[in-house]
Amino acid sequence: MIFVYIFIGLIVLLLVAAATMPKSYSIEKTIVINRSSNEVMNRIADLSYYSQWNPWQQSDPTAKSTITGTAGSSGHKYAWEGKKVGVGSLTLLNMDSKHIHFELEFFKPWKAKAKDNWLFEQWSDGNETKVTWQNSGDLPWPMARLMGPMLNKNLNHQFEQGLNNLKKMCEGEGN
Repeated sequence: MIFVYIFIGLIVLLLVAAATMPKSYSIEKTIVINRSSNEVMNRIADLSYYSQWNPWQQSDPTAKSTITGTAGSSGHKYAWEGKKVGVGSLTLLNMDSKHIHFELEFFKPWKAKAKDNWLFEQWSDGNETKVTWQNSGDLPWPMARLMGPMLNKNLNHQFEQGLNNLKKMCEGEGN
């Protein structure tokens, strides 16, 4: 009987801890790429390049993906399904001369939505671009909130790796 009380106590403790954790997350990383803003923006707005630089997609090489819509246009979508990355999609919402806004949606292993935003600033003599990648979303109670600190750590690492991959891809092209 003591085991039951201890078990119930642990569950209550976890639920209370989850209630005190942040309700949302926000990650932002920046890098300077030795290419014009238009060149870099085109690599982000054309989702056919997504799996070439995004570490999340590279972590599951057997995942199936489909790309629909016109690159750089509202509704352009990258959808995936894999054992490690689950099921989800990234949809271009809108863009202007300095920004690209996406909606990131996960369906499996759990449902979640996030905002994936990009800022492109002309840098130095104009042949460089300061790229800022920002992602934010809600952390539903209780499990996502309990996983929040681990999520932040993993996303920070993935964003750094992704931006470095993007830099290598853009600068490696002889444009």
